[in-house]
Amino acid sequence: MIIRGIIDEDMKSIGRLHILTDVQVQARYSHTELTRLAIAGGADTIQLRQKEGSTREMIEVAHQMKRLCQEAGVVFIVNDRVDVALASKADGIHLGQDDFPIPMARELLGEASIIGGSAGSVEEARKCLSEGADYVGFGPVYSTTSKADAGPASGLGLLEEVVRSIPLPIIAIGGIDEENTPDIMSVGAHGIAVISAVCCQAFPEQATRALSRALRVGPTGWNHA
Repeated sequence: MIIRGIIDEDMKSIGRLHILTDVQVQARYSHTELTRLAIAGGADTIQLRQKEGSTREMIEVAHQMKRLCQEAGVVFIVNDRVDVALASKADGIHLGQDDFPIPMARELLGEASIIGGSAGSVEEARKCLSEGADYVGFGPVYSTTSKADAGPASGLGLLEEVVRSIPLPIIAIGGIDEENTPDIMSVGAHGIAVISAVCCQAFPEQATRALSRALRVGPTGWNHA
């Protein structure tokens, strides 16, 4: 099975376009509907993000999302919940600074699993690296209302510093949209992760496709592809 967004044959497949499904910031689409639409739009990584609700129901949803991702050759990651990742046989987990410890998650999920860590500073990104993360989700780069616990916007300067300091794929998150994606990529980020830029749009598939195009275009219009 070929995964979109492979960065190196000797490294794990870390995608460039991470879509986080969320049913709290909007109620029009379910997790599975968002998964299907984002995959159709070109997403190479889908992340289940749900902070509340029944664990049993979350596992059921995760199984459905995993099936859709597996059929499409797309990576499926669970946010925060190691138990749900285990139960659904997810491809990986994404963990915040105060979530389940990365080394313990590695012991439970195994070396083959993709583990991402959140960071809002160079120091936190270094911690992710030292604990064995496969990639760093860095942000918020811009102001965002999608995450209640998000800190102040870091800006492109700090993102570039993290990219240069940390030898891991850096996935930018926070306030990212079609317009500022080329700027994100111009400072060396590996990719982007978004919530509202897809979930809260009237047409998530088209929104995902627009972001996919923006990933390939530099700030002055030149093409990365």
